[in-house]
Amino acid sequence: MEEEEEENQSLLELSIGESSLRRAMELISSLIPLTYSIKVFHVKWQLIRNKLEELISGLTAAENCDSCENSAFSDLIPSLVLTVNHCYDLARQCVDLSYNGKLLMQSNLDVVSAKFELHIKNLGGIYSTRILTHGYPIVVSRPSNGACRDDMKFYVGDLFTRLKIGDLEMKSQALVALSEVVGEDEKYVKIVVENGEIIALLVNFLEFSEMEIQEESTKIISIIAGFDLYRGVLVGAGIIAPLIRVLESGSDLGKERAARTLQKLTKNSDNAWSVSAHGGVTALLKICTNGNGKGESITPVCGILRNLSGVEEIKRFMVEEGAISVFIKLMRSKDEALQISAIEFLQIMASGDESIRKMVIREGGIYSLVCVLDPSSSFSSKAREIALRAIESLCFSSTSSLKILMGYGFLNRLLFFLCNDEVSVQELAVKVTYNLCVTSEETKKAMGDAGFMPELVKLLDVKSFGIREMAAEALSDLVLVPRNRRRFAQEVYNVERILKLLDPDERKSGNKKVLLSILMSLSSCNSGRRKIQRSAYLKSLEKLAEAEVMDAKRIVRKLSSNRFRSILNGIWNS
Repeated sequence: MEEEEEENQSLLELSIGESSLRRAMELISSLIPLTYSIKVFHVKWQLIRNKLEELISGLTAAENCDSCENSAFSDLIPSLVLTVNHCYDLARQCVDLSYNGKLLMQSNLDVVSAKFELHIKNLGGIYSTRILTHGYPIVVSRPSNGACRDDMKFYVGDLFTRLKIGDLEMKSQALVALSEVVGEDEKYVKIVVENGEIIALLVNFLEFSEMEIQEESTKIISIIAGFDLYRGVLVGAGIIAPLIRVLESGSDLGKERAARTLQKLTKNSDNAWSVSAHGGVTALLKICTNGNGKGESITPVCGILRNLSGVEEIKRFMVEEGAISVFIKLMRSKDEALQISAIEFLQIMASGDESIRKMVIREGGIYSLVCVLDPSSSFSSKAREIALRAIESLCFSSTSSLKILMGYGFLNRLLFFLCNDEVSVQELAVKVTYNLCVTSEETKKAMGDAGFMPELVKLLDVKSFGIREMAAEALSDLVLVPRNRRRFAQEVYNVERILKLLDPDERKSGNKKVLLSILMSLSSCNSGRRKIQRSAYLKSLEKLAEAEVMDAKRIVRKLSSNRFRSILNGIWNS
């Protein structure tokens, strides 16, 4: 009998406890919308409303837990109801403007706000001591697509409460839910950012030893960092140092997410200084040194260092720390994404800095770049384009560098891509060819010997206007060299093609001024003049001369003069 009475008493207390909890939740639910209608003391009511939303989220979780009968929770509800009722009275006075004095009302609002904060703390204590156990999936239903801002804000508030007062399981589930919504809807990102306490919690979670908490927090922070408008908020919350510590000791996934976040943040040079000040450069270089070729984790690290190199003092420190040697090794990685990042980094570092350029070359950078251009290798077009640009940037301004480059068989590889059918690669190869032509007389001779001129002639009538123009410009430079000019004139097709392209009816005629400059050079040698004079397309040149095109008139005059001189020579020698 005694056991039965005790059981009945427990059931009665449980019923009363559940009823009190429901009553408290109803009171808070009715008070929150009332606060929106208050026009005075806006800041203080906003603070109170935030606390009310946090409380109702915590109570919602408690309502679905197994242990509503515990004494600690029973003590909390009555005092909470008293505070809510008092707040209700204050809200009515503010709505009706019936309060006695602003200072007194401000004081009353501060007091009630402090009481709500105490209730939140007590509720958190109940959770932290695990008095309440979970009897249901911890995350409440997410608002449907197109839900109003208030519903979205309430949902985020519910998650915030769980993040703040929940145990590890509760925190983990709430973080997963939060990462889902911020990843899908920017409105949730804004709500999270507006609640500075959530940002502070996320920063704090980066220091957790539990990898799952750390990884999910880093994921959310990385999403927020994707918005220019919110990066300052993250930095202001002290995010830099914890992210660097994740880079140093976090899981692989945590490191990758931390790196991607820092890559976004360091687009601002002020943040670059903060990363350096917290030892970020050393940590980042260490990851690149010991990365075991994992491009997906090291690539964003390269991106951070690339951003940091924009600050001259940090750039110098990176060089002192051995960054050039580290990235030369990364250029030889089997991971193409990582290799591309390394090439881009070294190109940026060496740009405008002769000492770094020489260091890159001295440590084998040119050889590694030429290897990327090996036709028998499996590198993508993108990797080859980036290697070509880097070679041009590093080598074309120095005679000694050009000699090293030629020694590695660069001309043969450039010629291969000049004949490539892929327009993007071919166009870049033509551009590099043109820029190479203007470096030195010796380089032009070597290009003539390697067979560049016939290939450039073939490009004079391709579809791409850009390729046609650069090919003509390069050819114009090459035939300035007497040896190249004689070699060019040996092939009838070369001269015939240029004359044909001068025809006004030729749709792919290109830049006539450049084509005429090529003919002007050719007319300086006997074999070139003879080829022009005997061409079936000589009329194209004569038409331009008749149309008063000065360069065409000069060439025709030169051809006529030499022909007349030949006739006289024949008479005198007879």
